[in-house]
Amino acid sequence: MLSCNTTLTLMLSSLNVPAAIVIAIATLLVLVLFHHRRATSIRVAKGTRGLPPGPTMLPVIGNMHHMILNKPAVFRWIHSLLSDMSTDILCLRFGATHVVVVSCPKIACEVLRKKDAMFTDRPATFASNLFSYGYKSASLTTLESQWKKMRRILSSEILSPALERTFHVQRLQEADHLIRYVYGEIKATHGNGIINIRHVAQHFCGNLIRRLAFGKRYFGESPAMLVGGPGHQEIEHVDALFTLINYLYGFSVSDYFPALVGLDLDGHGKVAKRVVRVLDRLHDPIIRERLNEWSSHGKGSSNSKRNAADFLDVLVSLEDADGQQLLSFEEIKAQILEMMFATVDNPSNAVEWALAEMLNKPDIMKKAVDELDAVVGKERLVQESDFCKLNYLKSCIREVFRIHPYHAFTVPRVASEDTTIAEYMVPKGTHVLVSRIGLGRNAKLWHEPLQFRPERHLNDGEIDLTEPDLRFISFSTGRRGCPAVSLGTSIVLMMFARLLQAFTWEKPPGVDRINLQESHTSLTLAEPLVLLAKPRLAVHLYEANYRRSICSE
Repeated sequence: MLSCNTTLTLMLSSLNVPAAIVIAIATLLVLVLFHHRRATSIRVAKGTRGLPPGPTMLPVIGNMHHMILNKPAVFRWIHSLLSDMSTDILCLRFGATHVVVVSCPKIACEVLRKKDAMFTDRPATFASNLFSYGYKSASLTTLESQWKKMRRILSSEILSPALERTFHVQRLQEADHLIRYVYGEIKATHGNGIINIRHVAQHFCGNLIRRLAFGKRYFGESPAMLVGGPGHQEIEHVDALFTLINYLYGFSVSDYFPALVGLDLDGHGKVAKRVVRVLDRLHDPIIRERLNEWSSHGKGSSNSKRNAADFLDVLVSLEDADGQQLLSFEEIKAQILEMMFATVDNPSNAVEWALAEMLNKPDIMKKAVDELDAVVGKERLVQESDFCKLNYLKSCIREVFRIHPYHAFTVPRVASEDTTIAEYMVPKGTHVLVSRIGLGRNAKLWHEPLQFRPERHLNDGEIDLTEPDLRFISFSTGRRGCPAVSLGTSIVLMMFARLLQAFTWEKPPGVDRINLQESHTSLTLAEPLVLLAKPRLAVHLYEANYRRSICSE
């Protein structure tokens, strides 16, 4: 025991961790060592092949020291291990928790399909508990009963085909607002439209999900002089959503040493609490007002769900068998928040990366625009009904999902019992991560995997954004997979198609080539993409939409 204390003390001292924290961690060693020995005994008792390959682990803390040293780019360290060890499956240990990483389709299918039922649990972490208001939402909950309840509501109510058709108008209006905003920016600069694509894409997603969830784009009045653009609260809202996404399952020390959550060793807790305060301030008044309206006027009305104007209407109007409100306030706001942060990241990141890649390969840009002109023409704006004929456009998005996912890993799953993966022992409680970039950038699967080549996805049939063989992951799959594939597909394709159809995109003056370097701490572009936009359609399409949108604000 003394040797374990000494190892930990030396490691933490080298990281400049205060002595009080060293003492606090040392008090946990007996409990952690017990769990460590239990995991080891399970492995020996089973007499299996043993754990998957991985780096050398220190007593008690395992690989925690490497995780701390590589923050915030832990995912890059993990993928360097996969590469250096030439393995498709990797095992790490953070404290008493084993973390298994998978990076090939065969093993991914074993986890996500063949043994899906064994890996439906989610890790219990400080951030996931906070962001789901006590594990109340469908995706983040650790409770099977709560997951079944909320998943049923999503499938039969929120994301039903009927409601998706009902909300088609809102999606179309936001696509119109997108064109109006970019056109307005061009007009404001007398034709020299320098556009920040990341800003445009992220706020299109933010506008759209607020319309779908709350029935409005703005939390207050439409800001003057910002026709179609976000105001201060809307910018604050989208920033909070992206911060939440980046800190959820963010390899925090307290995820693996829960007793240390109060010490907030890496500062994750402080950031997470700040994000929730912002979101509560913006969301709570709207939800409470709607609940009061339902209690006063909508309760017991047979038409309440049929006349729902947004997702919130649906959630507050649900009743149990006794005619009482089905969902609590916490359940409603947890599910609303989950739908919001699940909507903004992938579409906005995909469109930014697609335009960046295509500006460096103008032949690909030309093919996509030519397809739009052939299928849609230039006398009207592209509609969702056109998507089935835009196969090259969809191939471009598939290629972006393959090379440039927003997340390095799928949402972690937890083994509910002792099991095996690829014939390796996986103890109960192991966290399993499927690597999106390990699949999509795998040279064993893809020729020149880092090259942007949409043609590799073309076939004789209609193109789908999902990948049935798990050679890459666009939308998570399995029992705990993404329930909103159709909505997500509509969002990313509409944003991409409208931007390509309505505007000619060029590199800014003085820029010969778009820099495709990734951020060190994420998979986004290191710098936001800034391009020069010029209208390419008949003026009346912009002007009519411009005037109509102003009147509707």
